Amino acid sequence: MYIKKILWAVALIGLVVAGLFAYYIYSVMLKPNTAFNNEEAYVYIASNANYQDVRDQLEPLLLDIDKFDALAERKKYTTNVRAGRYVIKKGMNNNDIINSIRSKNIPINIAFNNQESLEKLANRISNQLEPDSLAIISAMKDKTFLEAQGFTEATALGMYIPNSYEFFWNTSAEAFRDRMLKEYNRFWSEARKTKAKAIGLSQDEVMTLASIVYEESKQANEQPRIAGVYMNRLNIGMPLQADPTLKFAAYKLPQYQGTVIKRVLNIHKEIESPYNTYKYAGLPPGLIAMPDISAIDAVLNYEKHKYLYFAADAQRLGYHKFAKTLSQHNVNAREYQRYLSSQGINK
Repeated sequence: MYIKKILWAVALIGLVVAGLFAYYIYSVMLKPNTAFNNEEAYVYIASNANYQDVRDQLEPLLLDIDKFDALAERKKYTTNVRAGRYVIKKGMNNNDIINSIRSKNIPINIAFNNQESLEKLANRISNQLEPDSLAIISAMKDKTFLEAQGFTEATALGMYIPNSYEFFWNTSAEAFRDRMLKEYNRFWSEARKTKAKAIGLSQDEVMTLASIVYEESKQANEQPRIAGVYMNRLNIGMPLQADPTLKFAAYKLPQYQGTVIKRVLNIHKEIESPYNTYKYAGLPPGLIAMPDISAIDAVLNYEKHKYLYFAADAQRLGYHKFAKTLSQHNVNAREYQRYLSSQGINK
């Protein structure tokens, strides 16, 4: 009888210990441990982060950081931190959290367009990916890379085709640049290359002209006609006389920094710059902005017509009036100049 009592006592103690151990395992591994009210929270782990860096981010998100530490140590996460963007969902337990931030790097969609320069594009990308703008612009302007790929600093913006792309947050500056080169080469299909050759332009020249067309009009249905005007001028050796290139040249000068030119004046036409297409015939050295895909395809599929001139339409703002003769163009231009004056726009 005495031995039976001892065995029962040992068994009872064993059950208690097992229960306590089971509860400990539950509280450490399986008990929900999130402290936020939203459905999910994101954790961004930098490429050079250590466990303490991760812990600092997690602590405000968790109910019990110490229990998380215990399991992280047990699962060897403390010495195996991986960079990336990770999600923690409301109600997750420590085991799920560790599994998530160890192996479920979530990609993000990067979208860009309308960037006027590599610097502005680098700043836009740095707000979405881990590298800072200085690292990104350095990769973009790397001379060895540009020379190897046949770009110059003036044409390099054309390598970045505006669209939506999927990247991991911790993508390096060089990896971002290299991926965009692949996207550029994919964009320039054999069909587009054939069209460029047929109109007598290189890929860089198509991109440069597309940037001018895009700055002239954001209306996709009008861009092929504008592209046709510029192609007509190029084909007869007539200067492009494109106001957007003049503004681009002006903004490079100290006196125009921080200003907005709403009205091109004769003084602007005297600016000494290879981008002054009133002074110099042919295309400028490179892009003046990032063209939309519609403008690129508008150049490749430009409208065949006999127009040599166009002026902004005062009755349909955002659109233009086209002319075959200088006399008709002057009528259209004076009409728009009167509109600008009526609006008090003098410079």
